[in-house]
Amino acid sequence: MKPLYGAALFLLLLFCAAVCAQQSSCICEMNKRVTNCRIDNTKCLCDAVGSGITVYCDTLTPKCLLMKAEVMGSKSGRREKPKDAFEDTDGLYDPDCENSGAFKAKQCNGTTCWCVNTAGVRRTDKHDADLKCNQLVRTIWIIIEMKHAERNAPLNAESLKKFFMDTITNRYLLAGRYITNVVYENPYITIDLKQNSSDKYSGGVDIADVAYYFEKDVKGDSIFHSNTLNLSIDNEALKLERTVVYYVDEIAPEFSMKSLTPGLIAVIVVVVIAIVAAIVVLVLTRRRKGKYVKAEVKEMNEMHRGLNA
Repeated sequence: MKPLYGAALFLLLLFCAAVCAQQSSCICEMNKRVTNCRIDNTKCLCDAVGSGITVYCDTLTPKCLLMKAEVMGSKSGRREKPKDAFEDTDGLYDPDCENSGAFKAKQCNGTTCWCVNTAGVRRTDKHDADLKCNQLVRTIWIIIEMKHAERNAPLNAESLKKFFMDTITNRYLLAGRYITNVVYENPYITIDLKQNSSDKYSGGVDIADVAYYFEKDVKGDSIFHSNTLNLSIDNEALKLERTVVYYVDEIAPEFSMKSLTPGLIAVIVVVVIAIVAAIVVLVLTRRRKGKYVKAEVKEMNEMHRGLNA
């Protein structure tokens, strides 16, 4: 009996260990870029990849921590890439984050530094390490502009508005009062999110985090663990060709002319050249008219002298 009793007790202990392990671990449905997930007082907590900062899995993870995790993932190669995939790193950098997950006002890449807003977007020219960023300026308005693929008929504007309102409030947990507009002008869809510092309540999601999650979803790189976004209006798939996010801060950004894009500089140069050319043509035209008038007067004088003679 004793050998049987001992074997039964051993199996019971293994079973309890397996059950306890399942109960103490969890899956972070709101963020797949995490490790060391565990249950603490019925809540699922995980450590964000790259920073190790603990995040709650029942709400959105701050954008700063998500960007840091994405940079670390691309460096370490921990995520498997498709055969023909290539990386678009435009706008992506390894940010410095506060323990709360917020961006630090000053961000640096080696000896080059710049100031950012609460969305982590650069709002000044790039300088050396002596740059001073006195405050983290809040982004109060985010405009998400999408262009859908060519269609035989336009989408139903009311159905489209309801879809995006429901998606943003239910999927990204943003209160409906922060969604101030959903406009459809075929083929463009524009969503306005507005939230100032006094509007945002403690524990509520930030519009910058919502925009980042949303942009990743529509571009096919969802941050959610397994819940992919189904873009469908009236049971018809919505195919997007382009998504651009614009940011408006409570204090205007501080960019100089040298930070303008080459395309904009080229346009300015062309306009200046056109103005100079127009002035030159005007001056030459007036000179030619002046010479013509002088020649005409000279000829008239000679005719008068001939007649008098």
